[in-house]
Amino acid sequence: MGWLERLLAPENLLALLGVVVTLGGLSYERLIPGRKRIGYRVQMDTLIDDSAEDGQMHQRLRMLENTPDLAGASLVLLRIENDGFRSIDADDYITAPSTEHRGLTATFPNRIVRDVAVTEPSHPDLLRHLPQHGTAERPGLICQNHEISLPRVPLNKGDHFKLLVLLTGAGTDKPPHVGGRIKEGRIRNNEKFRRPSNRVLGLIGSLLALLILQPFGTQLWQDDPLPRGCAEGTLTVVGSTAFSPVARDLGGAYGSDCRGARIEVRAEGSGRGTGTLRGAGEAAKGAFPSYVAFSDGPDGEGDPKLKEHLVALSVFTMVVNKDVRLPELSLDDLRGLYAGRFTNWKQLPGGPDLPVRLVSRDAKSGTRGVFEGRVLGANEISRTSDNCRTPNFAKDTVVRCELDSTQEVLKTVARTPGAIGYAELRSAEGSATGGEVRLPRLDGRAPSIEAVRTRTYPFWEPEYAYTYTRPPANSLTSKFLDYLAGDTGRNIIEKHGHLPCSVPENQGACQLAAGPR
Repeated sequence: MGWLERLLAPENLLALLGVVVTLGGLSYERLIPGRKRIGYRVQMDTLIDDSAEDGQMHQRLRMLENTPDLAGASLVLLRIENDGFRSIDADDYITAPSTEHRGLTATFPNRIVRDVAVTEPSHPDLLRHLPQHGTAERPGLICQNHEISLPRVPLNKGDHFKLLVLLTGAGTDKPPHVGGRIKEGRIRNNEKFRRPSNRVLGLIGSLLALLILQPFGTQLWQDDPLPRGCAEGTLTVVGSTAFSPVARDLGGAYGSDCRGARIEVRAEGSGRGTGTLRGAGEAAKGAFPSYVAFSDGPDGEGDPKLKEHLVALSVFTMVVNKDVRLPELSLDDLRGLYAGRFTNWKQLPGGPDLPVRLVSRDAKSGTRGVFEGRVLGANEISRTSDNCRTPNFAKDTVVRCELDSTQEVLKTVARTPGAIGYAELRSAEGSATGGEVRLPRLDGRAPSIEAVRTRTYPFWEPEYAYTYTRPPANSLTSKFLDYLAGDTGRNIIEKHGHLPCSVPENQGACQLAAGPR
């Protein structure tokens, strides 16, 4: 008996009916992919008593310090989340021409919005899309009467943030709600979609399907095709340590979306990464190796078998130890430091009395290649130190060490007085936020994507993905590169502070940046 005949047997049709009940009962939750969805929940809606002695409450509500009278005021905590299966881009919000920068509207009937704060974002990058006071280019939160207008915030699957809202007025009997429109999806109040009865039906259907389909269920489900854009197997991602946070997030997201796919990330530096890729290709003896190498800048070394894929623009920055309190370095001063002309920071105007310690990357580093090519215009001087504090030989007047990764550079600069190094911007910003290092401007320009777009900041480079020959169309490598250029990939690249080249409005800047230096 063939599988189709077994499927059409009465007992198995009954099992399939159980599966249908399962999907129907749980479709209100998360089992139907395809549609985009923003959900919201009111997690707190309470009156505030300004005579209360709840110290913890008043400590949380710093926004109330300038409010002289809290009588009749209320506080709402509103959670907004992407609880669907697809990422939501800024262009997915449907708005009128007059409100093209607005995305969602939170309404509080019969109450007046006095203040609002964004709290507990799923990742800090969401805060840059939700500034308290926006501009024409970056509109922020707008409070007017009983409404809060929110910008068009990109939300990856699972992203969320909360609004802590201070209100006045006797409207607590009417719950807040969030409105708006998104392409191929909807916005819903998650509190209204809790259906225990459907869950019970779903459980019954699942048990029924398991019991009856067990004799041949394995064969039946093996024929289930992979989701579009997915491929099975293992892909090894090597190369840039500066781009490794992006690679790890991309690998995790792809593995979550595509069953049977495993992405292994081994950051070892751009030059070593392309070397590993070349070695894997030669060892494959004509077969296609399942490897991708990310590189800060071009690193194909003229090898026709290494195929170049332009991915993003990456911004880099100088980092100095917290005791080097210089807000700015000129390019001339920086070149003097790395040429060994300045050995103590006091030789620069306003510099402290500390020895200069140059913390560099090794010769295989793409970040070092960017620094030498874009900033110094020359090679760095030779290594003189193994511990980044003292020279190996008494005749050496300059301390310069070499390290293997971006994170090692940041850690060493943070703990070494007088140290200076360079790193990818977003990683460096994380260390600077913790007060471990400082990020001096270069010739008066702070590092940013916008400064790179306008070509007013020198320390940046295109990010490339390399494959050994062109990947087959349906291979995991090809699908992963497509995923990198899709909505989720773009959002992850932007989250880590890079400029994705797959976005149409960025392609001109990327192509220009990838041209001759």
